[in-house]
Amino acid sequence: MFALIGLGNPGDKYSNTRHNIGYLAVNEIIHSFESLEAKNKYGGQLWPGKVGSNKVIAFKSNDYMNDSGIAVSKLVSFYKLNPENIYVIHDDLDLDFGKVRIKFAGSPAGHNGLKSIDERISKNYFRIRIGIGHPGDKDKVLKYVLNDFKKKEIEVMKQICINISDNLEYLINQEHSSFLNKVKII
Repeated sequence: MFALIGLGNPGDKYSNTRHNIGYLAVNEIIHSFESLEAKNKYGGQLWPGKVGSNKVIAFKSNDYMNDSGIAVSKLVSFYKLNPENIYVIHDDLDLDFGKVRIKFAGSPAGHNGLKSIDERISKNYFRIRIGIGHPGDKDKVLKYVLNDFKKKEIEVMKQICINISDNLEYLINQEHSSFLNKVKII
C-alpha cells in the first residue's frame, strides 16, 4: 500500500495559498479514484484508490500545517506503511517556482509541516517538493506562503497537479526520473 499525503492548512481562507500546494495536488489525484467521497479518519480526510494494481491512499490532515505530523503518524501507524511507500507532497521555498523534485529523507529545511512529521514518524519517507520560489526577504516568508498564488501562477500550479495525477504509475513504480520528466512544465 502507498500513501500520497498532501500538506496544507484546512479552511477556505487557505485553499489557494502557496502553502497548500500539497492539498491542491491531492485534490487532483482523487479525481482518478473510484470514489470522490472522503472518509474522515486518523485526523484527516482519506480517499482509497488504485494506481495500476497497487492500493493507494490519498490523505490530507485536518490539522494546520505545523501539526500535520499528528494525523500522518496515525495513518502510517494504522496501515503499517513502509517508509519507501510514503510520499508527502509539499511546497518548497528553496526551489524555483514550478520546479518539482523528489527526495528521500533529509532535513525539513525550515518547513514546519515536515518537521512535525519527522518528529512523529522519522525522516524516512519520500518528499515531492513543489517549488513556490522565495520572496527574497526572510521576514516576508510567512506572509508569502500564506498568500494566494498570483493569477499567472495558478495555471502553472494547476498543470503541475494534473501532471502529478496523470503520472502516478511512474511514482508508485519508483521510476522517479520518468515521473519528474513527465511532471515538469518549466
